[in-house]
Amino acid sequence: MKPTRKVCLYRGAARFAWLYWTTSNEQMTMNETTQQAIVQTLREKILAGELSPGQRLVEAQLAQSLGVSRTPLRYALSVLSSEGLLDRSGARGYIVRRFSVRDVLNAIDVRGVLEGLAARAVAESGVDVALAAALDDCLREGDDIFRNGNLQPGDDVRYAAMNGRFHSLIIAAAQNTAVSAALSLNDKIPFVSPSTIAFDEAARERQFMMLMYAHRQHHAIADALKKGEGARVEALMKEHTHISKESLNLSLPALHLIAGAA
Repeated sequence: MKPTRKVCLYRGAARFAWLYWTTSNEQMTMNETTQQAIVQTLREKILAGELSPGQRLVEAQLAQSLGVSRTPLRYALSVLSSEGLLDRSGARGYIVRRFSVRDVLNAIDVRGVLEGLAARAVAESGVDVALAAALDDCLREGDDIFRNGNLQPGDDVRYAAMNGRFHSLIIAAAQNTAVSAALSLNDKIPFVSPSTIAFDEAARERQFMMLMYAHRQHHAIADALKKGEGARVEALMKEHTHISKESLNLSLPALHLIAGAA
């Protein structure tokens, strides 16, 4: 059996992830969780202002500060570039992107319109057994998150992942390539994707209430879909995006980005 070593990667207050690699060939064998940990660490640094807008990112310095090799770091930078947090500069360079709150709020409105169209199409064409079961799975997971009356460690990430799945199920079921392509482009703007939640530790109780209300909307959306109520579900999807906007306003200026899936 090949010997292994592990290095601790710091991820904010008391958050750690581990990197494992074999010493025989000096090639790092990284699991998906570790890769996402590096992506998340850089997101938090960017959105907390530790990496400021317009700043050029130097691979060697970043790798040293995070205690990782350049291979997983390059992966993380490419992911953040695809999300819209970084702009490419030269062959391998990246610059922290400048974006305004107004840009984000406008894009969230666009998402509401597009998702409303998709949901209406699904309702009017009918919800099959598989889609109904998948939506119910999301609802049950959300119910479990809010069962204790407060957010437990890791619940913010769980909610973001569940929320992303719920929305993705509806978009996929609509089978509208134009809507899917437009949403994919729109989601490149930070904070816009349903799999991301702007979260503020300083307003944790209020954040919990907002997310719980958003999940009640999930129940209403699923109900309207199953009943074939196209106009109702379209309106609900548009209204649903207001929670994203309120959460973003609540979290500024000290906010953190939580991703269910980078």
